[in-house]
Amino acid sequence: MNSINISSHNNNNPGVYNVNSESGLLEFNKEFRSKEKLPCYVFKYPDQASRFISNEIITSIKQAESEGRPFVLALSAGSTPTTVYDVLIKLYNDKLVSFKNVITFNIDEYYSIPRTRIQSYYRFMKENLFQYIDIPEKNINFLNSEIDSESVDRHCEEYEEKIKAVGGIDMLLLPIGKRIGFNEAGTTKNTTTRLVDIEQNTRIDAASDFFGTEHVPHQALTMGIQTFLSCKRVILVAFSEGKAAIVQKTCEGEVTTSVPPSCFQKHANCQLVIDEAAATEITRVKAPWTIHGTNAPIVIKWSPILARKAVIWLSLKLNKPILKLEEEEYHDNNLSSLLKTYGPCPNLNLKVFRYLQSTINGWPGGRPVQSPPKTPQGFGLGPLPVQVQNDQWDSTTTTAQPIPKRVIVFSPHPDDDVISMGGTFIRLCDQGHEVHVAYQTSGNIAVWDDDAKRFANFAADFCKLFQFDDGAKEKSLKIQNSVENFIQNKEPGQPDSREIQLIKGLIRQTEARAGARYAGVRNDRIHFLDLPFYETGAVKKKPLGQEDIDIMVKFLESVKPEIIFAAGDLSDPHGTHRVCLKAILAAIERLKDQKWMQDCQVWLYRGAWQEWEPERIEMAVPMSPHELTRKRMSIFKHQSQKDVPAFPGTDKREFWMRAEDRNRTTAKIYDRLGLTEFEAMEAFVSWSIDNKFGTNPI
Repeated sequence: MNSINISSHNNNNPGVYNVNSESGLLEFNKEFRSKEKLPCYVFKYPDQASRFISNEIITSIKQAESEGRPFVLALSAGSTPTTVYDVLIKLYNDKLVSFKNVITFNIDEYYSIPRTRIQSYYRFMKENLFQYIDIPEKNINFLNSEIDSESVDRHCEEYEEKIKAVGGIDMLLLPIGKRIGFNEAGTTKNTTTRLVDIEQNTRIDAASDFFGTEHVPHQALTMGIQTFLSCKRVILVAFSEGKAAIVQKTCEGEVTTSVPPSCFQKHANCQLVIDEAAATEITRVKAPWTIHGTNAPIVIKWSPILARKAVIWLSLKLNKPILKLEEEEYHDNNLSSLLKTYGPCPNLNLKVFRYLQSTINGWPGGRPVQSPPKTPQGFGLGPLPVQVQNDQWDSTTTTAQPIPKRVIVFSPHPDDDVISMGGTFIRLCDQGHEVHVAYQTSGNIAVWDDDAKRFANFAADFCKLFQFDDGAKEKSLKIQNSVENFIQNKEPGQPDSREIQLIKGLIRQTEARAGARYAGVRNDRIHFLDLPFYETGAVKKKPLGQEDIDIMVKFLESVKPEIIFAAGDLSDPHGTHRVCLKAILAAIERLKDQKWMQDCQVWLYRGAWQEWEPERIEMAVPMSPHELTRKRMSIFKHQSQKDVPAFPGTDKREFWMRAEDRNRTTAKIYDRLGLTEFEAMEAFVSWSIDNKFGTNPI
């Protein structure tokens, strides 16, 4: 499968770094890292970061071999290190490394659960790494989740003793978050391996793994902070936008027990390895102009997106509309070089204002009549300086013709369409476009067991009420009894039977149909792709396979869309959005030589977790109060996800509340910047099919 890029065509020249074309490392001048208290390596995409980490591990393994000693590696389970394990397995298969001389210690484990359970970290490591490499079984060390409570303390002491007996841990690979291992905020640095209580928010975060918070264990075994700090080398890892805040605190904040990973600032050999999305809050990426050089001013090579970012930052900081910003305010906030590049001040203000104004689009499929062309002039200011003309300042807009257009809205789960872009979805239908919606997965794990029982009971009573033949009534009753018996005897975290998976999938499907119909989509344009990677019945999914890509290709060929909307929100906790986007882009890559695909526009939306940054937005679709209410009603059609969804996360608001708050916040930002005031807005960035800017985003 070829690598393809998801970055917007306007968003790839940040002006403060170069991208190493071979490794994907974002190369910053030393001055830009002056606020960072840890060596921080930022890569464009997670797979590039994973290759770097894997190469560091392999180099260290070979170094230890040359010294005639084993290499001791501490590992963890979870989605973040999985990409590293995939690379290590490939390198082993290519005969570039052997693990016969490697000793591993896993850092944590739930207590107490059987090692055979799908949630067990023991099982995770076996299925994601150890069964594919040549590491001797005797060299693999785990904390024992099955040990009796009387022996736990001694077991933890012996784990520490075993680490010391092999000479200590040479390298620790540690994903970071609000906790490290199961060391929650407040953990002191003198802690070692021990049994700990799991905080409620952590249990809520793990609810989807266990099919409900009530099934998540209340305790865990974990290495302590002191154990981590005693490792000879530490590689901290974080991927995706959702980790940006903790990355900033770890890298630039104070050392505090409220941010456990910040303790590594005191480690003599620790590196933080992240992707570009996780770097969005560190100063060199978020606001590099605020960094002051030691001997001379920081030199920034300004680009349109970085200029927009700085002007928006200044406007929001001063709480002044963009067109009211004054020259002195730029100078007072270390932005003199921006004025030298794109000034004078009124022209720069107008340029950014015009860009944001151009993103507001009430016709997301294109207007029936072409709008007058935009010019880089206005308000009697005369032409702008030569250097700012034709410099990627204009936002991407939908083409006017033809009308109506063939549109596909891809929805990873059966409610992402209306939650993330319900207002745009409704508007596309109202404006007469041929709108198709394609639900990529069934979403069947996110349905309560009680709902499955209720619908099985409904089906049996339905057959009886309308006097179906005896065979149908008998079969429906048999299914009802089977469902009830399975659920009654179901072990915590046990995957559903195939019957229950189908019923739960049908519940999500009927809700999705109702939501799409309410938005205005015809029945024959509602599609359920049921990509095979998802249909495991468990939270752990299969890798994206060729059969998934084939389904996507066949569907795209059947519609030949002129506009595609897809989920670009990669912060989805369990990665379904990420995999679904990868499937779409892989299918586009295969079809990119087709004329209709070359003419196709691709827009990325974000979901329930966060919105695009204002400087990156290329289309903002406004909503009136009435349109926002219509969006809410389409979300309400997803009854199984309303009130208390199966896996709500730590945000206790319902999805419609999260969506409305996000949409209102976007509109409020535009209002504060001095643009038209709307009730709410949905935001999008474009993706360019020409593969001009990069490599694999996933």
